[in-house]
Amino acid sequence: MGVFVFLPLVLPLTAWPIARLAEQHLHPRTATRLLTVIAAVLAACSTLCLALVMVVGTAQLPGNPLPDSWSDPEVREAVPYDEVAGRLAIPALITVLASCSTAAWRHRRFRRGVEDAVRTARPGPVAVLPDEAPYAYALPGRRQDRVVVSTGMLAALTSRERRALFAHERAHLRGGHHRYLLTVRLAARANPFLRPLCTAVSYTSERWADEEAAARVGSRRTVARAIGKAALISRGGPAALAHFAVAGPVPRRVAALLGPAPVGRAWPPVFTMVGLAVWAAAGGATVSALSSANAAVTLYFILHAATFSA
Repeated sequence: MGVFVFLPLVLPLTAWPIARLAEQHLHPRTATRLLTVIAAVLAACSTLCLALVMVVGTAQLPGNPLPDSWSDPEVREAVPYDEVAGRLAIPALITVLASCSTAAWRHRRFRRGVEDAVRTARPGPVAVLPDEAPYAYALPGRRQDRVVVSTGMLAALTSRERRALFAHERAHLRGGHHRYLLTVRLAARANPFLRPLCTAVSYTSERWADEEAAARVGSRRTVARAIGKAALISRGGPAALAHFAVAGPVPRRVAALLGPAPVGRAWPPVFTMVGLAVWAAAGGATVSALSSANAAVTLYFILHAATFSA
């Protein structure tokens, strides 16, 4: 198993360059999907690494429920760094599991709270709430996805801007952006090195919805104006209502919409800065997966031999 079992803990650093470059050079749809997959793989591998090292560390503690043969000197020699890293991995893994569980529980509780808040609205794909506070958000549902908007937001926008707003929120629902956001948030809880990817996906998912709305409305400028106006009038409003559609930096989104539409190429050329960053992140995720698999298989055979030879 050796020192390679610890690689998945630091390999998320290889994804830092692509977290920023993907926002600028990849199509938002491609960037969102790519960064989410990389974050999920790296987070799963680093968590597995902690679990494997924790098993070794737990075996050294007195009174543990594991077989006594797992703490034999031969096993300790076959699995290096067990005495220090193994013990440190125990609170680290507990922290990761507690943090991810808390985030998932808060997400579920908030979603139920929002669903209860719109239960009184008329049934249909759009729920209009009588509220002077301006806000709008996409609400994924078990039976029906809905766009929730307040009367205050509708009153502040023109008819074309309302159409752009609805197209933006429906794009969130069609693309299942809430799943990408939840995945990267949990990944960032599992490994803090993945927080830049979480921030990037929050932005690229908004840009993805912006581009979808621009294609539906037929005017990038209208969508840019709707985004800017909505951001200005909703500033200081209930930020929690943006839980399912986290707003990225608005000036950057508006500037992107006022420029040319992004190219829909799925994979950038290798010998470019963004291409090298993509390959570095993909390579880091691959090495992390291989290291985790190798460590898991090695530890299994070591402990299996120790158990049945006792």
